[in-house]
Amino acid sequence: MKTKRQAKILELIRKNEIETQEELSAYLEKEGYQVTQATVSRDIRELKLTKVAMSNGRQKYAALSEAQEDLSEKYVRVFRDAFVSMDMAQNILVIKTVAGMAMAVAAALDAMHLHEIVGCIAGDDTIMCAIRSVDDTVAVMGRLRRIVEES
Repeated sequence: MKTKRQAKILELIRKNEIETQEELSAYLEKEGYQVTQATVSRDIRELKLTKVAMSNGRQKYAALSEAQEDLSEKYVRVFRDAFVSMDMAQNILVIKTVAGMAMAVAAALDAMHLHEIVGCIAGDDTIMCAIRSVDDTVAVMGRLRRIVEES
């Protein structure tokens, strides 16, 4: 029963803009599922549902994978908008950004999950990325250059 109910929850949040647990409970009851608020809350936690902003300023539930897809485009946009230049020194990639945006760009790089990047340190307009090897640094620079050029 739990598996079917959770599958129905995923279906409902894909088809509808559900903003609250109460709304979700009402939809489930229309589908024939008798649920308590505690059950809905537990299902939301187990399914790793999150709330994402809609264009009208309201929020809706989304599966984490859907939210991550939405966020990944936002991170790419942050990277493109703030990127100024990049250069390498062996396996260190130095990225210059618009003033005040280095931390946001470093967070975007972290969210892109580039396995070659070991870690980033950000200042005001400069990011230093430790990368596994010189070859990996060249590869990362190529990928980042393609992201910037796609705009």
